[in-house]
Amino acid sequence: MAVIPPISMSTTFKQYAPSEHTGYEYSRSGNPTRDCLEKCLASLEKAKYGMVFASGLAASNTLTFLLEKGDHIVSMDDVYGGTNRMFKQCTSRMGITTTFADCTDISQVEAAVQPNTKMVWVETPTNPTMKLVDIEAVVKVARTKAHKDCFVVVDNTFMSSYFQRPLELGADMVMHSLTKYMNGHSDSVMGAICTSNEGLAERVRFLQNAVGPVPSPFDSFLVNRGLKTLAVRMKQHMSNGLAVAKFLEADPRVEKVRHPGLPSHPQHELAKRQMRGYSGMVTVYIKGGKEEASTFLKNLKVFVLAESLGGVESLAELPSVMTHASVPLNEREKLGISDNMVRLSVGIEDEEDLIADLDQALAAAVGPKK
Repeated sequence: MAVIPPISMSTTFKQYAPSEHTGYEYSRSGNPTRDCLEKCLASLEKAKYGMVFASGLAASNTLTFLLEKGDHIVSMDDVYGGTNRMFKQCTSRMGITTTFADCTDISQVEAAVQPNTKMVWVETPTNPTMKLVDIEAVVKVARTKAHKDCFVVVDNTFMSSYFQRPLELGADMVMHSLTKYMNGHSDSVMGAICTSNEGLAERVRFLQNAVGPVPSPFDSFLVNRGLKTLAVRMKQHMSNGLAVAKFLEADPRVEKVRHPGLPSHPQHELAKRQMRGYSGMVTVYIKGGKEEASTFLKNLKVFVLAESLGGVESLAELPSVMTHASVPLNEREKLGISDNMVRLSVGIEDEEDLIADLDQALAAAVGPKK
C-alpha cells in the first residue's frame, strides 16, 4: 500500500457488467483521491461525513440548495466578503432572504430568527474584525426559536480543525475554505463540508454530484499533503501570531489590535473556552488613514501584499479595497472595516524577521517609534 495517497486522474472507471463496479463510475460522482481526503477531513472534525468542493464558496453555495423559496437565513453580519455577496446577490434570487445580525450579541440572534429560518450561518473568528461567536449559545437559540428543520453552519476557516471543532459545540455542519489553513501552502483552491447528521450528509452528497462543484483529484492530493503538517504548522502560526499581536499592541504607531489570544480582546474568555489555541490571523488598525495603511503595505518585505490567508508564508492586505470591497461602504463602516485596518496572516517564518519587517514598514508609513 502506498504511504502517500496516489492521484487518480481517470474521469471514468471500468465496470464488470452494467451497473456492476468497484464503487467508482464517473469521477464527478466519486474519486479515490477525493474519497481519501473526505475521510481525513471528517476524522479531523470528529464528524461522520466529509464532502469537498471546488472552492469554499462552492461549498457554501451548495448548502443554499438545501433551502427553498420562502426560507430565511440568519447570518453573522461580519463575514467574508464573498459570503456576504453570495447571500445578498445570488441566494436572494432564489427567493431566500437573509438577515445579517451581530451574532456576538445573542439577543440579536433571537430577534433575527424567524419561524421560516432554515439556516443559521456563523463565522468565528470573523473576517476581518476577529469577533467571536458563542457557538453553543447560537445553537440553543436555533433549536428553540427557528424552524424545526433549521441547521447551524459554522465557517471554521480562520481556526482550522486543529484549534476549533464546531460539531463538538453543537453545530450541525462545519464549513472550510480548504484553500487556507487546512491546505496551508497557497497552491490549491477548495472547500469542505463536514457533518455527523446522516440526513444532511445524504442531501449534500446528492447535491455534490447533481450540481457538480467538485475539485480535481490533483487538488485533493495537494490538500491531503497539506494536512499531514497541520499540527506542526498551526503551532508555529499560533506562536508567531501572538508575538506579532503583542508587538503591535505595544507600538504607539498602532491604534488597536484584534487577536483572540490577547487579554484586551473583548471576548478573550470565550476564546479560551471555545478554542484550543489561535491561528496566525491578526487585525491591526494603523494610526492614520488609507494613505498610511497603503504605505505600510507597500513597504513590507517579508510579508507579501496579497489576498487570501493561512499559508506558510506571511500575507497582508487592506480589506476595505481588497477582500471586502464588495461590501457597501456604509456596511463596512458599521462593521469597523476602515481604510486604516490591515489584516495580517502571520506565516511560519522566523519571528524576529517578521517583527523587524513590521517595524520598518510602520516607520515608513507613520514614522520611527518614539
